[in-house]
Amino acid sequence: MALLCLMPMFSHAGEAQDIADDPVIEKRMMQLAEKVRCLVCQSEPVSNSHSDWSKDVRQIMREKMKAGATDQEIMDLLVERFGKSVLFDPPVDKETMPLWLAPFVLLVLGSAVLIYQLRKRKSRIADEPSISAEDAQRAADLLK
Repeated sequence: MALLCLMPMFSHAGEAQDIADDPVIEKRMMQLAEKVRCLVCQSEPVSNSHSDWSKDVRQIMREKMKAGATDQEIMDLLVERFGKSVLFDPPVDKETMPLWLAPFVLLVLGSAVLIYQLRKRKSRIADEPSISAEDAQRAADLLK
């Protein structure tokens, strides 16, 4: 009975970290993995993600580094396999131009709508009739 009570203690062992044999390659891989977005998590870099996809990508990076590939070659391979969305900082080209221009277009459109609404409000206020002196006096008396 005592053995059954102690069994849960042994099941809390931590998961083994996937690390390279060479600490230089591991450091280089982690620096490169900071620039790659986890496609499962979307907001996390591959270096911090615990998803299986990120673990596979880190393993691919280690293997390519051991084979002598440069960082740019590894990034090109990842973009070729998974698309430009895998990069945290995608290049500016015809394919990603809408992503880069969208914030500025939305800012201009928002400003135009704001200016239109303010002008419309100003003209509406100017069109409203002003109250007479007698009505102003009666309102002041009511407020007292």
